[in-house]
Amino acid sequence: MYRVMIIDDEKALRNLLKAAVDWQEMGLEVVGEAASGIEAINIIDKLHPDIIFVDIRMPFMDGIEFSKIALKRYRQMKIIILTAFDEFEYAKQCIGLGITDYLLKPIVRTDIREACQKAIRELDALPAAVPEQPVLQDVSSDMEHVKQYIDNHYPDSALNLTAIAQEFGYNPSYLSRRFKADCGQNISDYITACRMEKAKKCLESRMLMYMTAKEVGIPDPNYFGKCFKKYTGSSYSELLKLRLST
Repeated sequence: MYRVMIIDDEKALRNLLKAAVDWQEMGLEVVGEAASGIEAINIIDKLHPDIIFVDIRMPFMDGIEFSKIALKRYRQMKIIILTAFDEFEYAKQCIGLGITDYLLKPIVRTDIREACQKAIRELDALPAAVPEQPVLQDVSSDMEHVKQYIDNHYPDSALNLTAIAQEFGYNPSYLSRRFKADCGQNISDYITACRMEKAKKCLESRMLMYMTAKEVGIPDPNYFGKCFKKYTGSSYSELLKLRLST
């Protein structure tokens, strides 16, 4: 069963898309959603989607920018662009990127099914994956280099497991296992920790949330707010109000 992810800043559209067709009947499963390209980049390694529906117009990282990053890192992934008629000229920038299909809004149920069937045919035609090869190097030492790389590059909003694996020449799943074994935590959690520790310092200097979000590599303030509250147990906005009132 292939895995589907939906990326759109409008929750109503995400819900409509999830309810529009019988995914299971097509051999598909909707495994997750995101409200922005930034959020999607941060959770895509956990979801492992095979097919992604992404809106072309989103704040902070639009569908074209997201598709360029995603298809460079996840070469077998199938992306279906959601676009309005008056944005179709803009959508043509995706030609040559490897986009599987385009859907015009308002979305029609039969168009969704046809786009999914096209993506499934392309996925079915892909060759089986190259067994994971052993890595002949000092892995433990290299994990320290990975940590240093994250420490230096966490402000990059596109930083995630797959980007780091490409940088160091590792298979992403292998890097994930080795990093956790050697460093005691998931690599995505370490990236988040670097960003949130920096965010706490920004908070101490009374920096506004949208500025802090950009400073730490999560320029989507809504998603940054979720990450900060999950990490610290407190709202950035509320903590900032307290600091500004003292």
